[in-house]
Amino acid sequence: MLSFDIRSLEAQAATVDEPLSADDAVWELGDPKPDTAVQVTGRLSAAGTGQFYWHGRISGDVTGPCRRCLAEAHARVEDETHIIFAEAGDEEIDDPDVYPVDPSARELDLRPAIREEWLIAQPQFLVCREDCPGLCPRCGADLNSGQCLCPPQADSRWDDLRKANA
Repeated sequence: MLSFDIRSLEAQAATVDEPLSADDAVWELGDPKPDTAVQVTGRLSAAGTGQFYWHGRISGDVTGPCRRCLAEAHARVEDETHIIFAEAGDEEIDDPDVYPVDPSARELDLRPAIREEWLIAQPQFLVCREDCPGLCPRCGADLNSGQCLCPPQADSRWDDLRKANA
């Protein structure tokens, strides 16, 4: 459960050590979802009237297509994050790094902020392995399986130099 009673937070900080399920409704269509639950750990506390601060870590695994050959690639995502929540109407709410809280809300839900931090923390491009040669730019063959059958193609910009050395 990643929702906290605001009144109890004003009295005492809360320790967070919960998973955010890969099947949770917070994930949107098109999001690179985690393979399994994202582990969320940290501390959530009041930081003034109508303001809250969360400092913690998120960690999980993600799978997607390799940038070079389109095979399945995996990566571990780990990030330390700091999140500020403030009530709407607060002057800090104009800051894009501050998450709004409805002044009439009774609970503070960390899940939307965790989702955004997850999307930012994961690698922009995945590779199946560091030395992946990718696909042939002419025929599209997977060069991880061996050389393709395309004939070698010389760069015509060097033709004059080749003729001079022949």
